[in-house]
Amino acid sequence: MVDREFINFLRDRKEIINHSLKRNNKSIIKFKKTIENIKQEKEYNNIVADYTEYNPLHRGHKYCLDKGKEKGLFISIVPGPLERSGRGIPYLINRYLRGEMAIKAGADIVIEGPPMGIMGSGQYMQCIVKMFHTIGVEVIPRGYIKNKHMEKIIYFINKGYHISTKPYKISCIETKEFLCEKLEIDNYIIASLSNTIYKLNNKFNLNFNPKFLFVERLEGISGSKIREYIYRGKFQEVKNMVHEATLEVLNRYFKEKTMEDLILKRFEDRILETANEYPLEEYLQKNIAEILEKNRPYESIEEIKKVIPNGFSRHFKERIISKLECRIEKNIISEYIKKYPSEIKVLFTNEDVI
Repeated sequence: MVDREFINFLRDRKEIINHSLKRNNKSIIKFKKTIENIKQEKEYNNIVADYTEYNPLHRGHKYCLDKGKEKGLFISIVPGPLERSGRGIPYLINRYLRGEMAIKAGADIVIEGPPMGIMGSGQYMQCIVKMFHTIGVEVIPRGYIKNKHMEKIIYFINKGYHISTKPYKISCIETKEFLCEKLEIDNYIIASLSNTIYKLNNKFNLNFNPKFLFVERLEGISGSKIREYIYRGKFQEVKNMVHEATLEVLNRYFKEKTMEDLILKRFEDRILETANEYPLEEYLQKNIAEILEKNRPYESIEEIKKVIPNGFSRHFKERIISKLECRIEKNIISEYIKKYPSEIKVLFTNEDVI
C-alpha cells in the first residue's frame, strides 16, 4: 500500500531544497498585485497578516482573526512544508485542512509559511518577518497574556520602539530599560518578532515598521487538551473551545477517512536510518552530531532522545528528531532562509473577496 503521507513529506522536502536554489519572483509580483487590487477595489484600509499554526483552529484564533479583519484584508500564514510544528512534532492534521479551517472561520487568503519543526525559533522568525515585508503587511494582530511586564512591552512597541530578547534580560532596545527576565510563550513570541524586525531592518535597510494589534488572549482554551480529545476521536467533547469551522472540517473528513489516515505521524524508520548511518554533522550542530554518532546504534526514537542533551528550548529534542527525519543539510536550510520567501504559495482564498 502506498503511504501517501510519506510521498507528500518527500515532495515537501524536495520543494525546500529547490527553494534554496532559486526564487520565483513572478509568483511574488503576481500575489502583491492581486492583494493591492483587492485592497483598492474593496476599500480595505490595511493588509493584515498573522502567522498561526491552527493546530487546530480554536476560539482564541477566531477571536484574534476577527479583530484583525476589522483592520483590513486578512491573510493567514500557515506553516508549512514537512508538517512539523514549532514543538518539533507532527501537526495534528495537514496544512490544507488547517487552511480550510481558517477560510471557513473568516480569513480572506491563506498562504503557506515556512517549515517550523526543522528550524530554530530565530530562523523561523526571520522567515516570518521577511514574508510580512515581502507581501506588504501593515498590521500584525497577536494574542497576548495580560500582565504588568507585557503592558510595558506593549507601551514601548506602540511608541515605535523594539524589544531585545536576550536570555533572562528582556529590555527596550532604544531606551535600554530592563523590562523583565522572561515571558510566557505568547508574549515572548511578540517580543521576538519585534526584535527580529529591528535586526532585519538594520541588516537589510528594510524600513519595515508595521503596526501591532494586541489582542488579549481568551481564557479557558487549551490547545493541548483539544488535540488530546481529537486524537481519541472525541472532538465533540471540546466543542466549547474550538470554532464551528473546525468541527465542520473534522466531521466531514472523519466521515471520509479513518483516524489513522487523518492524523499525521512520525516516520520512525527514516529517523533511525539517519541517526545510525548518516554523517550527522551535515544536518546538526557539531556537538550534537558527535554525541549521537558516538552512541550508535539506536533501536528506538526514545534511545535517541535520551542521548540528546537538553537545549535552551523545551522543544529542542523534538526539533533534533525532525532534523534527522527530514535529512536536509544545514547549508541548504541557510540558503532557503536567505532566499525566503522563494515564492508565494496560496492554499485557499475566500471567494467572497477574490
